[in-house]
Amino acid sequence: MIIVIATIELHAGSRDAFLAEFHQVVPAVRSEVGCIEYGPTVDVETNIVAQGDVRDNVVTVVEKWESLAALEDHLIAPHMLEYRPKVKDLVANVAIQVLEPAGTGND
Repeated sequence: MIIVIATIELHAGSRDAFLAEFHQVVPAVRSEVGCIEYGPTVDVETNIVAQGDVRDNVVTVVEKWESLAALEDHLIAPHMLEYRPKVKDLVANVAIQVLEPAGTGND
C-alpha cells in the first residue's frame, strides 16, 4: 500500500473555493482502480502541545493507493488533468510525501 500526504497551501481566503472544486473531483478519484482512500482534511484547533498553529490556508489530502502504479495512473487521469487548471490560481504551493507502511520487524 502507498500512502500520500499532500499539503496544499492556498492563497489567503481561497480555501472555500478550492474545496468546492476539490469535492467535485473526489468521486471520480475514489472510483479509480487502486484507490483505497482519498479526501481533503483541514487543521483542527486542539490543546495538544505538539501541534502547531492552525493553518487556515492549508488543505491536507490523505490518500491511500494499492500500489505506486495506481498512484502514477491517478496523476495522469483525465479528471485530474481537467481539475488542476481549475485550481491553479488558488494554490500557492504543493508538497507531497509518498509513504509506505513501515515493516514490523517480523516481515
